[in-house]
Amino acid sequence: MACRISELVLGCREPEVLARFWCEVLDFVVLGREDDGSIEIGPREGFGGAQPTLFLSRREAPEPGKPRLHIDVNATDRDQEAELERLLALGARPADIGQTGEESWHVLADPEGNEFCLLKARLNPL
Repeated sequence: MACRISELVLGCREPEVLARFWCEVLDFVVLGREDDGSIEIGPREGFGGAQPTLFLSRREAPEPGKPRLHIDVNATDRDQEAELERLLALGARPADIGQTGEESWHVLADPEGNEFCLLKARLNPL
């Protein structure tokens, strides 16, 4: 089958300001806050629905040479490890952005080097 886009991750200096803005624009609500100031917003029904959530990842400044937006995907018909194997066979490759190895997600790069994450939870196909 395939993956679904579950989150769009946007690096930003002021997550609270962007959360207020995008909640108004999209009629979203705050779904969660992280200790570092990052905020996840999304539709009222929460994560895993038809619309992806927007994760506003707190950053002091944009990282040189890195896009401020990346995609998170979730498998729809297999577990995370099986989907990881499928994505690698399609041409994705592991990307090292300083992970500890304890994360529940995998950081990958597409064939042109654009980073994305494969999250652990399986979502129902739309």
